[in-house]
This record gives sequence, C-alpha cells and structure tokens, in this order.
Amino acid sequence: MRETTVESRHVSLTSSTMDCSHTPSLVSPPDSRTPPTVSSKRQTNGTISNGVNRAGSEPVDATALSKALKNFEEAGHSREITPNASPSRKRQRVYGDRFIPNREGQDLQASFSLLQDDGSPATPSKAKKRTPHGELHFQKTEEANRTFSNLLRTELFDTSIPQPTPPSLSPDPTMARATTINDSSRHTPPTHGSSSSLPPASLTPSTPHKNLFTYMSPRHHTNISGHPTPSRTPGSRHGINLNPKSDLYSLSPVRFDSQRLLLSPRKQPRAVSKVPFKVLDAPDLADDFYLNLVDWGGSNILGVGLGSSVYMWDSASGRVNQLCELTDDIVTSVSWIQRGTHLAIGTNKGLVQIWDAEKQRRLRTMTGHTARVGALAWNDHILTSGSRDRLIYHRDVRQPDQYLRKLIGHKQEVCGLRWNTEDGQLASGGNDNKLMVWDKLSETPLWKFSDHTAAVKAIAWSPHQHSLLASGGGTADRKIKFWDTTKGQCVSELDTGSQVCNLAWSKNSNELVSTHGYSQNQIVVWKYPSMTQVASLTGHTFRVLYLAMSPDGQTVVTGAGDETLRFWKCFQKRERDGVGGDGAGMKMERWGIIR
Repeated sequence: MRETTVESRHVSLTSSTMDCSHTPSLVSPPDSRTPPTVSSKRQTNGTISNGVNRAGSEPVDATALSKALKNFEEAGHSREITPNASPSRKRQRVYGDRFIPNREGQDLQASFSLLQDDGSPATPSKAKKRTPHGELHFQKTEEANRTFSNLLRTELFDTSIPQPTPPSLSPDPTMARATTINDSSRHTPPTHGSSSSLPPASLTPSTPHKNLFTYMSPRHHTNISGHPTPSRTPGSRHGINLNPKSDLYSLSPVRFDSQRLLLSPRKQPRAVSKVPFKVLDAPDLADDFYLNLVDWGGSNILGVGLGSSVYMWDSASGRVNQLCELTDDIVTSVSWIQRGTHLAIGTNKGLVQIWDAEKQRRLRTMTGHTARVGALAWNDHILTSGSRDRLIYHRDVRQPDQYLRKLIGHKQEVCGLRWNTEDGQLASGGNDNKLMVWDKLSETPLWKFSDHTAAVKAIAWSPHQHSLLASGGGTADRKIKFWDTTKGQCVSELDTGSQVCNLAWSKNSNELVSTHGYSQNQIVVWKYPSMTQVASLTGHTFRVLYLAMSPDGQTVVTGAGDETLRFWKCFQKRERDGVGGDGAGMKMERWGIIR
C-alpha cells in the first residue's frame, strides 16, 4: 500500500517526462545469476531518478511535493530518517537494588595483574606528588589501607588468586625502596593453569585502574550466568558441623581468618619529634664536605672545630670551654678516643695533635702528612689519619714513632675513616669514589669497591650485625649501599635522592640515621633492612655536613654551613641494660631552651 501510493504520486508529477524519455531494457548475460527485472518498474524508477536532470523535463513543484509528504504522514505512516551516527554497541546499563559479580568469561589472573600500576606500563600514569613518608599520620594511614586491602582480597577471593605483597613505605618514586643485589625483579602473578594465552603485561596496553568485575541485576536478567542468592542455607553433606570456629556459627560479617587479622596486635609507628630540642650557635663552622669537625665523646662532651679553635660543650652542665686555639693554622678534623678524655685534632698543615681535654693541655704533635688532615679514627691506642695527600697513617700513640704503617690506595683526598673495633677492620672513603676495607694493620686493602659514582665520606659499621658496612655517595651518586665485608659484595642499596654526607647506626635498635646535602638538607632515620623512613627532619638551611651521636645512643647532633648545631631526639632508650637513664638526652633537656 505504501509503495503503490508513493509510485502513483511520483508518476503524476512526472507524467510529461515519461512521455519524452525512453529507457532501454537491459538483458542479462547467459551465465549471470541476477534475476530478471520488471520492465515497468525499471521504467518508473528510471524516470524518477533521471527525469530531473534530463533536458526538456519539467522541474518538480516544491509545494506539491510538500503537500504529498504531509498527506502521507497524516495517513498514519512514519518517515524513515537516515541516522547521523553509527549505532552504539555499548551495553545498556541495568540498575537494581542487589548486584552479584559476573565472573563468566573473564580471566581473573590477567585482570587482577592489570589492576596494578606496575602491571600496565603501556599506559603512562601521571607523576604522583611526593608523599611525606616520615609523617606519623601517613604511616598510620598506610597501615590501615594495607589492612583493609588484605581483608578485602581475602573476603572476595580467599586463595583463588595471588595475594600481592604490601609495598614498603618509600620516599617516592625517585627515592626507591632498598634494592637487593642479585635478586629477581618484579614477578607477574602465575596463571595457575589458565587457558588464556595473553601476552605479557608489559605488552598489553590497558588502563591501570578499572573494575575487575561486571555487575548486573539478576532481577531483570534471569538468563545471565552465575547463581542467585539462595533462599535458604543448604544443609551439610557430612552431618552437623561441630567446629566452633566455622563461619556457620559466626556473628561477624567477615570470616574467622579476617577476624584474626583485625584482632592481631600491631606495633604502632614510633613518634619522632620534628623539632630540635636545642640549637647552639657555631660561628665559623666550615661549609666543607671533606671535613669532620664535630664529635661526641664517651665522657659526654661534644667537641667542635670552629676556625682555628676547638670548643667543648659539656652536656651535663651546659658550659662551653675553649680547648685550644691554633697559631697560623685551621682545624680540619676532631675525634675523641673511645674511652678516656683524649681528643685528636687534625690541622690544615697536615699535623695531628693529641690533647688531654680534662687537663686542657697538649700531649704531643705528630707529623707525616703534607696536606690537610680531614679524617681521624681511633681503635683503642691506634690513631688513624687520612689526608688530602691521599695517604693513610696508622699511629700508636704510646710509641714515640710518628706512625706505624703507611697505606697507599686512594688516588684523591681521603675524607672518610671508620674502624670496626670488633673485627679489626678499617673502612676508608675518598674523593676518588672508592671505598676500601683494610684488615687490621695490613698495608694492602682487603676489598676495593668502585660502585659509588661520587665521593665517599659517609661510612658506618653496624653494631648489630657482623661485618655489615654502610656507605653513602655524594651529589652525583646519592645512594646508600650496604656491604658484606666477609664476602666482599654489596648486599643492598637505596637511592636517597640527595647528597649523602654522614651515616651513623643506632646503638639501641637496628636503625640508622643519614644526613643530606643538595638538595633536601634533611636528616632521615631509616629502619634496617627494609629501609623504610621512620622520620625525616628538616631545619638546616645549608648542607648537613656534620653528625655525631650521644653516648647513650638517644640523641644526635647535626651541624651545617648555616653555623648552627641542632640536637634531635631520634632513638629510644635501650631498656635491657639501663643505658641512658640520665644521660645526654635527659640532661640536655634541662638546657633545652632554644636560643
């Protein structure tokens, strides 16, 4: 009916055209399978399509055409409109009050691995803002987030998919976690026999953060795969369940394993004050990376080299005394003997002086170096000195000789020296980027390490682990490396993001503190071996070039080119032997008024 009406109206509008035009009929080839056409219909269609453009034809009356279309619509027929865009293939979203996960046709192993940022490197992610990992509230928030994440995975998947290891608190992407040497890198979770043959995650472009499941309402879609919620709990196939820890008898919305996870005791992160409890002025404190001008002795007296003078600050009384003032020379290093009141002083002219701090008199002056002495280290009665002349001297202060041994190994200035008094090993660092370990008084180094790419000044032996040495590199390196001097290999390393000036191990816990220069000027307390930040302390406006620890191991003092000494309460008291009961930390708090 519709086709007849349209044809009749078109024929009436173009009757004159049909009289003057003739379209020959087409004959199909013998082998063609095209069905024969109706001649009358071809003539009509040919007239309608070609009559307008032919010469001598009458133009179409627009008023008559509009009237004809209007009558066609009034008769109850709808006009077909060509769509402007391709039809969307997006599935219609169905809303409901209850949703169940539809896991049919999904590879959970691949989907779960692609949820992680590390599993989809093909999609670039926006650089995250650096997070203050040393903040106490951040540590608590991260602990709560990890607990919730583990609980949610356990409730949803149980043991059906791999559980990722919670990441440790690292400074930020530029300050990566401690990397274990000779350890494998990240592993993609195994597929456990999955039949899918997906390419590796690194080759699969994807968006990291997306939904793992598709949710649909079973109320409107009864033919979807999956099982609806049962109306009653099925009975046990093996009789009555007598296990009191079974989920059947639990009043908690989570499983028993999850309850145990939530109720397990957790160690609270240790709070470290971000403000120094005392600040002292230190005029003329040199801003020189290669010097060692601050040391805290076993008699609880702090020695500081300022210009050509050495000053002593008594933490018990708070008094400051001048020990000495050099004539036409500059103090370049100071170091206290482990037990006693003797203080060694290195000078810019290459001399090493030994002073009795209690009686305030010089005992002797030793020669040998031809340039400034920037590093000193004691091992009982053996005093070791390192100089810009690239030499290291072992000196026995009980003998009249100037030195016992002469060590030749470094190609540039020696700026770091530390004795391991238990094993009798000496570690030396130089401006030639070398770290060397010497056994006792041997003149040949036991190990030579060339892994650092900048000067090695920061050196510290662990008091908790046998033959564990920590070293830090300068501005071009910025790494803290840990060495096993028994095997002669690097155990782990950490990129701190800034120049490492000093390192010191805590005497009371398996932690260490590092001071930094360009570009953060911060003091960081690390937990070993995870190397997570316990605290990050700021306050100095110049490079924190000097570091010393109190005898009780609770307080550290830092010095910088801003000519200030700042005292920080970084570590806790060691309870088992009563160390530090009324030591430096308590006594100095009485004098804790900031100037």
